[in-house]
Amino acid sequence: MTNFELKNAGEIYDPTDDEIMQIQSRGLKAMEQFNKTTSDQSELRQKFMKEMLGACGENCYIEPPFHANWGGKNLFFGNNVYANFNLTVVDDVEIIVGNNVLFAPNVTLTTANHPIAPNLRKKAYQYCKKIIIKDNVWICSNAVVLPGVTIGENSVIAAGAVVTKDIPDNVVAMGVPARVVREITDEEKNQQLNK
Repeated sequence: MTNFELKNAGEIYDPTDDEIMQIQSRGLKAMEQFNKTTSDQSELRQKFMKEMLGACGENCYIEPPFHANWGGKNLFFGNNVYANFNLTVVDDVEIIVGNNVLFAPNVTLTTANHPIAPNLRKKAYQYCKKIIIKDNVWICSNAVVLPGVTIGENSVIAAGAVVTKDIPDNVVAMGVPARVVREITDEEKNQQLNK
């Protein structure tokens, strides 16, 4: 298998491989242009998002700056996704984001990991696992989601949490490592805006 194939299979690979580096650098150009846009250039931002992301549904918004080591090529947004300042994605493999997902400032999603074995780390080898974030999730400021994690529908990840394992539907999780602290109540699920 090539290093690119090993990467996509979740096996240990060399990320400095020439083929990988060439593909990765092509993905960065639209992201660099996107980060240069100003607040009055919303149409241009939308254009760049469609170019740089693997998929971008309707009514999505990323507040620059946005950081992605593949330029967002492996980041897939559903509809109505909002990302505040400094969304950082290590998108070596797929990050699948559902509909109506909110990212607060300084959230990090990382699919890449390095082996524990020092002789492999010395060569900067790594392996990757995809991340799945289901519909209606809110990830609060400074939270980190690690490789291979799935976050269930409607769940909330508290500020500063480090998510190391799957989070079920309809819960609030917090801490380092993140753990479920409670379920979302029926009252919260049905809460309406007071007018």
